[in-house]
Amino acid sequence: MKFRSLIYLFTFTYCVSFSQDTTYTREVIKYLTSKKCFGRGYVNNGLDVAAKYIAGELKANKAEPFFTTGYFQWFDFNVNTFPAKVNIKINNKLLKPGTDYIISPESGTVKGKYTLLKKDSVTYVANNMALPISIKIKKKLTYSVATNSVAGCTIELLQTSAPTDIKNMDVTIESKVLTKFINKNICAFIPGKINNDTMMVFSSHYDHLGGMGKATYFPGANDNASGVSMLLNLVKYYQKNPPKYKTIFIFFAGEEAGLLGSHYFVESKVMDLTKIKFLVNLDLLGTGDDGIMVVNGYTFEKQFSLLESINKEKQLLKEIKRRGKASNSDHYWFSEAGVPCFFIYTMGGIKAYHDVFDVAKTLPLTDYVDVFKLITEFVEKL
Repeated sequence: MKFRSLIYLFTFTYCVSFSQDTTYTREVIKYLTSKKCFGRGYVNNGLDVAAKYIAGELKANKAEPFFTTGYFQWFDFNVNTFPAKVNIKINNKLLKPGTDYIISPESGTVKGKYTLLKKDSVTYVANNMALPISIKIKKKLTYSVATNSVAGCTIELLQTSAPTDIKNMDVTIESKVLTKFINKNICAFIPGKINNDTMMVFSSHYDHLGGMGKATYFPGANDNASGVSMLLNLVKYYQKNPPKYKTIFIFFAGEEAGLLGSHYFVESKVMDLTKIKFLVNLDLLGTGDDGIMVVNGYTFEKQFSLLESINKEKQLLKEIKRRGKASNSDHYWFSEAGVPCFFIYTMGGIKAYHDVFDVAKTLPLTDYVDVFKLITEFVEKL
């Protein structure tokens, strides 16, 4: 009877803990994908709102500021935005931004009515070429960020929203390049119980694509509110389970604009990179139906083998795949500087990516908890 009671107590405690972890994760993702953060971009103060929220969570969980000035490292770059009117009519039918179409991120200000000529099966061009204006029909809409603007515009139109024959377009786009827009990297640490000279680093970008017009924004639940929530969960975990080494948590801005925040961080030399034992960069952690991908898995064979052995022993993830070097996230500049590191992301499940459908409500977090267990076990045994 006593043994059964102990089993029950253990199971109950585990379930409560699991519930609390996922509840906090959902809270973080919900906030970062809300209209307050407006796609964590460059209009409506979205990026700054997200930065202050993350810093508040770090402070609440007693993570120490990394910089002498606090949690923030400021840097700037130019970025093209669409803060005001974005209206498109095709064949006199008003279309919905984000759902029916997106504007190419480098598009400039355009206002007028244009007759369109079919160039090929997926491309239409305006017959008045005083400005280069075109429509490209796409099977999926995928938005991005541009650091400059050009004359004219390109409209990417979803195939299912495109009429059989496009004859004319009425367009109003107000573009504005923000010069030297202030961004913030966010960095905190938890002291090591054995060694504060050697560092473990976790990183994740918190910026996303912002908005397009006054009402449409890109929530970025999987990319990368999921990664931010994982880092904040790691902060909570290491406060309760003090790490062996000084453990750093970096939340980068400017990732979607070309890994600009991580590049600035590495170049600024605020950290002795030779003291980093290992860096784990986390992005796109909201699925996992098909396991995870480990970038640099072929570069750091010994560490990858450790990941595999932990996964096999604990029976956590369906599969751990690997690839070589890639400049596809913020680990890249550290890797180029000689820092041993992985970039880990989940695979499978929902297909929403860089679009308005990457929302908190439909993010499954399929293997989120198992990825967390894998990472913490990996760091412990490294």
